[in-house]
Amino acid sequence: MDRVKDLASKSAAVIFTKSTCCMCHSIKALFYDLGASPAVYEVDHDADMERALRRLGCNPAFPAVFVGGKYVGSAKDVISLHVDGTLKQKLIEAKAIWF
Repeated sequence: MDRVKDLASKSAAVIFTKSTCCMCHSIKALFYDLGASPAVYEVDHDADMERALRRLGCNPAFPAVFVGGKYVGSAKDVISLHVDGTLKQKLIEAKAIWF
């Protein structure tokens, strides 16, 4: 769990993904479209990381999105934030994008 928190706090935007997850790809594309360059951690073969994400409340575990070191949610949560306009503001506040 400490490893997840450490990685999540090192960049303004962090996405933990699996390479086979189509929603992970969609969330990464959304961040890139918004002008962010998130740190992306592919954890395909890291069962310890997946367990740590679940212990932090990430369910489903992938994608697990952190902005400004705080857990934002998975794909459903991120899309909801984008639709209501708050995702971009969170990214600006975390200095993941500049406007």
